[in-house]
Amino acid sequence: MKFIEQIKQRAKKDIKTIILPEAEDKRVLEAASKVAKEGFANIILLGNKEQIEKDSSKYNLDLSKIEIIDVNSSDKKQDYANKLYELRKAKGLTLDEAEKLIEEPIYFGMMMLKNNEADGLVSGAAHSTANTLRPALQILKTAPNTKLVSAFFIMCVPNCEYGEHGNFVYGDCGLNQNPTADELSEIAISSAKSFEDLVQSEPKVAMLSYSTYGSAKSELTEKVIEATKLVKEKSPNLLVDGELQVDAAIIPEISKSKAPGSPIKGNANVLIFPDLDAGNIGYKLTQRLAKAEAYGPLCQGIAKPVNDLSRGCSAEDIVGVVAITSVQAQNQ
Repeated sequence: MKFIEQIKQRAKKDIKTIILPEAEDKRVLEAASKVAKEGFANIILLGNKEQIEKDSSKYNLDLSKIEIIDVNSSDKKQDYANKLYELRKAKGLTLDEAEKLIEEPIYFGMMMLKNNEADGLVSGAAHSTANTLRPALQILKTAPNTKLVSAFFIMCVPNCEYGEHGNFVYGDCGLNQNPTADELSEIAISSAKSFEDLVQSEPKVAMLSYSTYGSAKSELTEKVIEATKLVKEKSPNLLVDGELQVDAAIIPEISKSKAPGSPIKGNANVLIFPDLDAGNIGYKLTQRLAKAEAYGPLCQGIAKPVNDLSRGCSAEDIVGVVAITSVQAQNQ
């Protein structure tokens, strides 16, 4: 069974409520309709109710099982604005500004999550990553025992003998531009947990570089070596190795020659990139050249499951991310 079908089956076992705050986007409406039809999550759409109903009729979509909240006429608007003001007044937010912000569906949705009126939120089809994550960090904050919010992709590569039956977690490919060694170690630990939670197999973590075991030496390689050391100190039971070139990380035969004695033996399924350039390029190359399914950027380290979408996503991509968000909510 494909990875995303397994995730949908798991989501069905404990139905969660997921907010989609971009109901002006046709892809979002299509995704909401599909999720309702497949029955693995409850969906709340935020936006102008009249316009949503018009659009659903125009696109011939069934939204009858979906809750639609008109943000501007909601009786909770003032209450949420007051709470947002209380949360952010120490940072200089005025009540007037809070009242304006709460008219934005993304802020309204985050306040719903804060109030435990839903379990997760998916946005980004029509907004930048910053516009999705800023309100999440302002309102929900980081999860307990988490120092850093980071982003990862689940990559499902068809007909692939590497990773976990072709399934990988790539991190960080969406958020932290040039992480320090300590931040890189946090990304690795969070990504390993995300892999375990979602793929349900043992994570084998490779800290990637252009060098393997000192074949080159520079500030860039030293950062990865230091990050690997920190991961081992913080999570001594985690199977991790670095610094490794990607072929030594995922191909057992090459691992034997380039990294003899490596604890992951060329079977890495969690790939940690040294910076956002490498991560973003790596995931897009895998997606386009290997025709992989790419789910993300998914977020780890926020107090409630909030996930970002690529602005080039399809309705089917959104459906997949809603399923993943539901399973993240189960795990929390």
